[in-house]
Amino acid sequence: MSMRIVKNGDVHVSVPIGVPKWEVEAFIEQHRDWIAEARKKTLDRQKQRADFYNRLPLTTRAQADEALQRLKALVEPMVERHSEIMGVKPRYIYYKPMISRWGVCHIKERTICFSAYVLLLPEWCVEHIVVHELCHLLEPSHNKRFHLLMDKYFPRWKEARKETRKICRMEEDSEDD
Repeated sequence: MSMRIVKNGDVHVSVPIGVPKWEVEAFIEQHRDWIAEARKKTLDRQKQRADFYNRLPLTTRAQADEALQRLKALVEPMVERHSEIMGVKPRYIYYKPMISRWGVCHIKERTICFSAYVLLLPEWCVEHIVVHELCHLLEPSHNKRFHLLMDKYFPRWKEARKETRKICRMEEDSEDD
């Protein structure tokens, strides 16, 4: 048997078929303290994430326009520079206030979307995201070839990914036991 706390704080218990209900209830009861602590950590992490993303207000048209100008000034020169080095060029770049991803490469359309929230990251972490998405134009999946491309075009990518996760507290969204 195992259990985990999901984003909304619910407890999900996985149980093999045939385990009696009383045994499941006893398992849950034995882990009451863990459940309470894991729920608290989950809520704390959600608050940290919300606090992070709320540092970039995007509720008014003026805020969104200002963020777009800053995004273009930051990201597009990086895309241009790395595109030339890598021998790839996206057909179109656009921006959205995504909180689940820093960037998305649509291989068939050869377009890249960057999260507006990259503005909250250090420049070298943004550059890592740019190179990551451009690498997808050369290799769609996160396989060995993709990682070799990342090693070639942005050798500090693992360090940048770690720093990005640390900054925004994007570690695992559930607690497992």
